[in-house]
Amino acid sequence: MKLKLVAVSLLAVAVLAACGDEQQTESKANTEQPQQGERQAKTTVTQGQTDDIKGLIENYSSNKTTNEKASITSQQLIVTDKDGNETHYALPTDEFFVSIAPYFTNTHPCKDHSLTGCQGELVAKDIDVFIENENGEVIFDDTVTTLENGFIDLWLPRNEAFVIEMVHDGKKVSGEITTFDEDGTCVTTLQMI
Repeated sequence: MKLKLVAVSLLAVAVLAACGDEQQTESKANTEQPQQGERQAKTTVTQGQTDDIKGLIENYSSNKTTNEKASITSQQLIVTDKDGNETHYALPTDEFFVSIAPYFTNTHPCKDHSLTGCQGELVAKDIDVFIENENGEVIFDDTVTTLENGFIDLWLPRNEAFVIEMVHDGKKVSGEITTFDEDGTCVTTLQMI
């Protein structure tokens, strides 16, 4: 019995670590005192420029770019290279990125989505997605296939509240999504029953 409890605990730790917030303004080396004779590494943060922020995000989300880590907040894409240096890219001011991982039995807590670390349960599954705003206007109504990471990536209008309904394999879920600056970009709380 203790062995099962330990195994479940280790699995929970692994899942939480896989979707940890990859944002860091300073590297671990900057937060710890260097040992005598060691050089202290510094993380650099630069502002990135791209003409296709959506394409760049899609490349990270679909595992087309694998040599860096990427996470996304309500305001920016943060790309971290192997040396811990960060490049920040501004997101559109009128659209909000949200990544949704519907699930049957397994999920994880998450606020800001790790494009290169979060893993959802339902991989490569066709999900019927319906979204409407508070005025009852249909924003999205289509069948979407979840990515290799088990998520569905969507761009929604900013500063609004939405009702979302999803159906897969006879199971469904409905919930709310909001797209304000303080909102997270990772939705892992929609259990299909």
